[in-house]
Amino acid sequence: MNKSELIDAVAAQAGITRVDAAKAIDAFVETIVDAVANDDGVSLTGFGTFKAAPRAAREGKNPKTGEKLLIAETTVPKFSAGATFKATVAGR
Repeated sequence: MNKSELIDAVAAQAGITRVDAAKAIDAFVETIVDAVANDDGVSLTGFGTFKAAPRAAREGKNPKTGEKLLIAETTVPKFSAGATFKATVAGR
């Protein structure tokens, strides 16, 4: 499902216009991105948790030349699915 299909599905399920659904989805995503970027996690009970997680520096390899290189430490976004989400996917 791409973003356009998601907008259509949300609009149909919520009984709102496609434009309103698009605004709501955009606001939802922007709010989560801003919160995680500011090191504040977002927890949605039953769905999951979005948070920022550190990734340690590590050694990598250039796939073209095989040369070893150092990949710097960084912070990455992380999503952990909630119990209800996991159970629904496992039981489909």
